[in-house]
Amino acid sequence: MRTSRMITAVEAHAEGEPGRVITAGVPNMPGKNVFEKMQWMQTHADDIRLLMLREPRGQPALCCNVIVPPCDPRADAGFIIMEQTEYPPMSGSNAICVVTVLLETGILPMQEPVTELTLEAPAGLITVRAECANGKVTRVTFRNVPAFAMHLDASVEVPGLGHINVDIAWGGMFFVLANADHLGVDLGGDNGAEIVKISEAIRAATVEQLPVVHPENPEITGPTITNLWGAPVAPDTDGRGAITLSTGGFDPNRPHALPGTLDRSPCGTGTCAKMAVLHARGQLAVGQDYVNAGPMGTTFTGRIQEITSVGTYPAIIPTLAGQGWIYGTTNYMLDPTDPFPEGYKIGDIWG
Repeated sequence: MRTSRMITAVEAHAEGEPGRVITAGVPNMPGKNVFEKMQWMQTHADDIRLLMLREPRGQPALCCNVIVPPCDPRADAGFIIMEQTEYPPMSGSNAICVVTVLLETGILPMQEPVTELTLEAPAGLITVRAECANGKVTRVTFRNVPAFAMHLDASVEVPGLGHINVDIAWGGMFFVLANADHLGVDLGGDNGAEIVKISEAIRAATVEQLPVVHPENPEITGPTITNLWGAPVAPDTDGRGAITLSTGGFDPNRPHALPGTLDRSPCGTGTCAKMAVLHARGQLAVGQDYVNAGPMGTTFTGRIQEITSVGTYPAIIPTLAGQGWIYGTTNYMLDPTDPFPEGYKIGDIWG
C-alpha cells in the first residue's frame, strides 16, 4: 500500500443529508477569519474538495466539511463547508453534522444534558445549544446568521415555464424560492428528477436576469441554490421544501441531463431563507415556530428570535433545530499512481 495523502473523516448525516466531516489530513488554512480560510482553500487546496466529493470517494448528494481552528476568540471551532460546485458561507445540515462529530468523538467536551458552544462559519459566528444524553447528541439548535429577503414576487422568464414569480432571500446562502404548488410540481422525494430539472432552470434564469450581491460582503453573490416550497402535507408541519444543489450547471441543450441533486434534508439555510420571506410578508411572527418538512418527510424547526437589519434590508435572526447521526469513520488515501487524484464525474448520475 502506498499513499501520498491520508485524510481522516467522520461520516454523518443531518435529517438525511450526508455531511462528511474531515478531522485530520488537511493543510493549515491561513486567514484572518474563516471566510478568508475558505477563500484560501478554494484557491490553493480545492483538490481536497474534488477528492472528497467526486467518485470514487464521493457522490452527487454528498457535502463535506473541514474542521479548522477558529479566528474569533469567542469560537470553540471553525468549519469550512464544501459542496459540488461551491463553498457555501453557511449550511444548517452541515453545522448539525459538525456539532455532532465534535461532541460525540470528544474533539470538544460534551456536557449532559446540554452543551453550549460557538462555531465560526465562513458567514460568521453561530451559537449552538446541543441536547445530549448517554454520550449522544439528540438535538442541535443553533442561532444562525441574519436572514433577509432581497426580492419578493420578482418576475423571471424561465425556458419551458414562461414568466414566473420568485423570491430571492439569504439564509446563509442566496436562494431563489418559487411556489411548487403554483408550478404543479410534487415535492416528494420520488419526484426528485423533475424537481431538480425545474429548479436548475429557475436558478439559471434568475442568475442571468436578477443577480444579487450580499450587502455586507461583495464576495458573496447569487442565487446559487433553489428552494421549491409548498403547503404542508404532514401533521404538525408548517410547510415543505425541496432544495436543489447544482452539480455542474443547467444546460438547456441537454434537457434530459440532471444538472443538480436534491437535498435529502429540509435544508437549514433554506428554511431560514423561507422564514425571512414569510416574515417580510407578515406571515411569520417573532417567537413563532416554523416546522419545515423535506422531501423524505424529515423536519427542521426554525424560529425567529429577533429582528435586525443587514445593510438596508430588514432581517431576522433565526434559530434552527434538528438532529445528526454518525454512521462511520474513514481514512481516505490517495495512491500516488491513482489516475484520478481529483475524482471523476460520469454522466449516468452526474448529468
